[in-house]
Amino acid sequence: MSATAPSPTALRVSSLSQSTPTAFSLRPDAEELARLIEVFDLSALRKLSFEGTLSPVGAADWQLKGRLGATVVQPCVVTLEPVTTRVETQVMRVFVRDLTDADEPEIEMPEDDSVERLGVWIDPAIVMEEELALALPAYPRADGAEAKTVRVTEPGKEAMTDEQARPFAGLAALKQQLGGSEND
Repeated sequence: MSATAPSPTALRVSSLSQSTPTAFSLRPDAEELARLIEVFDLSALRKLSFEGTLSPVGAADWQLKGRLGATVVQPCVVTLEPVTTRVETQVMRVFVRDLTDADEPEIEMPEDDSVERLGVWIDPAIVMEEELALALPAYPRADGAEAKTVRVTEPGKEAMTDEQARPFAGLAALKQQLGGSEND
């Protein structure tokens, strides 16, 4: 067990109050924001904050409740124009001491993905980064941006349609040529 914190934001579980919630408030500095911009391939990241509490649950478990807020700028997936999104999400994690090891063979994954194994440290910054990753729009679109169909082929030839590109389109055409009905 390490006596040295893995990061400046990590909280040692044995030092947390067993009777009252422990509050935390994270507002990453410019260096950390730059790192997250690079990690998540963002154009910009502003107003990132993560505030909440760690509370004891039962004799040995802990619950983290918090609110994550951020303003992110990403390129539009269609036009590459900047798309600004405000992320506001509630976060809840439960750190359980006696959690079954997911690396063992033949174990079912729990349905509740907010449950994690309790270690020596709980790091709200890691939770913040994970939750930010989950909250980011996967395909940000600028207002009015629509994907257009582009068909490219050799000069003098007809471009293949979406219908022709389907895997069984050729079989259906062959079946019709052989005289079979569509319901056979």
